[in-house]
Amino acid sequence: MTALETFEKTALLGQTIEDLESFAKSLGEPAYRGRQIADWIYRRGAAAFEEMSDLPKRFRERLGSEAPVGTAQVAYRQTSGDGTVKFLLELADGERIETVYLPYEDRASVCVSSQAGCPMACDFCATGKSGYRRNLAAGEIVDQVLCAQRFSGRRIDHVVFMGMGEPLLNLPNLLKSIRLLNREVGIAQRQIAVSTVGLIPAIRELAREKLRITLAVSLHSPEDSVRARLMPAAKKYPVTSLVRAAAEYAEQTGRRVTYEYTLLKGINDTPEQARLLARLLKGAVCAVNLIPFNPIGPGGDYARPDGSRIARFRLELEEAGIAVTQRAERGRDIAAACGQLRRRMETEHVSQPSDGPA
Repeated sequence: MTALETFEKTALLGQTIEDLESFAKSLGEPAYRGRQIADWIYRRGAAAFEEMSDLPKRFRERLGSEAPVGTAQVAYRQTSGDGTVKFLLELADGERIETVYLPYEDRASVCVSSQAGCPMACDFCATGKSGYRRNLAAGEIVDQVLCAQRFSGRRIDHVVFMGMGEPLLNLPNLLKSIRLLNREVGIAQRQIAVSTVGLIPAIRELAREKLRITLAVSLHSPEDSVRARLMPAAKKYPVTSLVRAAAEYAEQTGRRVTYEYTLLKGINDTPEQARLLARLLKGAVCAVNLIPFNPIGPGGDYARPDGSRIARFRLELEEAGIAVTQRAERGRDIAAACGQLRRRMETEHVSQPSDGPA
């Protein structure tokens, strides 16, 4: 049995209310005890049975011998000057993943991982250079949101699947985690975004679920040759086919697609490429989110464009009638981009980041 299967069979975190009702009944308790457990785990963020004060003490003690709650350990934590917090979470089998808490005045967001590592090997991504370990269980995904909520004391109302891993390669657990976040934790589907490198068959499968989530496609260039250089997975899927699949997603779900575009100096940031991008997306129900490159540390081959180059690229898109946003940069002082902290721990043998163990 794999580590993922073991977690899924034993941990309560990741189970639906109905599952937890059945679990309680299997222990000779009334079904409502399962609903109480669900409330403590998903609504109150309990990490241990001892916290579940309205359960009988004897039942709590038995729960401790029957199954774990399923929360990860916070191995390290770093806090940025802008309030962004990056967590390095250690899972039950020792694998480590990253989660980022992003506080704003009007909302609290969490960027979650869907895999331990990533098999996509995107050339400019720290996670892609660290290899792939395994998929995460739905409970391990949801736990990241609950962890950030416990630490911050704020209710999390936005979740983005833009951390470690390719979410659409873990589709069953992605779908289950979205439904748990929606039904059990109480986060609206419209406030959940899923990023993908552009796996067309999985995009179409996701569209058939008719979820009200936002699809974010990592485009990074309107040219197949450049995309293939940056993202090996792009070799299988021509950019025109990808844009068609994204348009089908928008049509089936009624949700506007976001195209993520990381600007890399001298690679994909020219006015000519902006005009090609505008032509590619003409008439599409979409927006382009520009992301100035965040250097990934030693061994990186890419650089960030200067401000004037970024502004020119954006102006070309806007003048062509394309809706454009530019990602607000958070946590640059703590290497908050995907995979950077774990990679630094592994390659530099760092024993303790600035905040130390949580």
